[in-house]
Amino acid sequence: MNIIKTIKSTDTQKIKALFSKLYIPPLNSHKGQNGKLLVIGGSSLFHGASIWAAEIASYVVDMVHYSSTVENNQIMLSLKKKFQNGIIVPRNQLDSYVNEDDSILIGSGMIRKEFRINNLELRIKNKELNLNKITKLKDEAMMTYQLVNYLINNHSNKQWVLDAGALQMMEKEWLSKLKQPIITPHQQEFKCLFGIDISKSKLEDKIKIVEQMALKYETVILLKAVVDIISDGKITYTIKGGNSGLTKGGTGDLLAGLVAAISTRNPPLLSTVCGSLLLKMAADRLFSKQKYWYNIENIIQTVPQVWASLI
Repeated sequence: MNIIKTIKSTDTQKIKALFSKLYIPPLNSHKGQNGKLLVIGGSSLFHGASIWAAEIASYVVDMVHYSSTVENNQIMLSLKKKFQNGIIVPRNQLDSYVNEDDSILIGSGMIRKEFRINNLELRIKNKELNLNKITKLKDEAMMTYQLVNYLINNHSNKQWVLDAGALQMMEKEWLSKLKQPIITPHQQEFKCLFGIDISKSKLEDKIKIVEQMALKYETVILLKAVVDIISDGKITYTIKGGNSGLTKGGTGDLLAGLVAAISTRNPPLLSTVCGSLLLKMAADRLFSKQKYWYNIENIIQTVPQVWASLI
């Protein structure tokens, strides 16, 4: 029988007990020892998503490597006075940085298309494309598909966090090639990936389906909703809290960035649960001061304060 645990964002003692298990940088640690994260995302259409994920991650890890389209790379370079803890990486050099970093987040702000599965054009065999060819593809949805496919096939030993566009373009069977990846879908992305519509299901039924998919594909699933459902197929958490301010665009990208950053030095399930709690607790703190009227930047600044209060 699976273990199901419920935690509210106001359950301070439970949360402190969880956070006591997280890695804390030692006083004598050196640069790079406390986590390196590679963020791959963005597109010519969506600029902010992957940048927000990289920015929140920079509070957690020693180094963020950021790789996007040429346009997004230029935007990130223009933010260097503010964003000090990152290096811009061209996509055709991703292999070396994937090898170097502890965890890789891919998908935030990447382009997708509805006809992912049925379009034969998207089923070009991975062995026919290298990074140079993939990065030159004019169809950004095809680039998403091929880039995720290529990286999973060539770097299956890494800790992967897959979000947004990656989830909407990839094949669910690819998850089984990886070592307990983390995926962070909302309900529509869950349907796109697994072919199961859970939008009208009761919470108990959603939990069962998430557990089944997590166990089958040996992955940690964070189903984003008012109540987050997180499972590795054996242990399941329901995370309650937050408020309507979290409906703003970009909060999912922050969550993916947080989870990925924490996972550089912590187990996948623990990282995912703590990321969910941090976001909801930051929203609670902001709501107590300014109700619904806060933005992504406010959350980014509040998350470190919440984490510090738990130590």
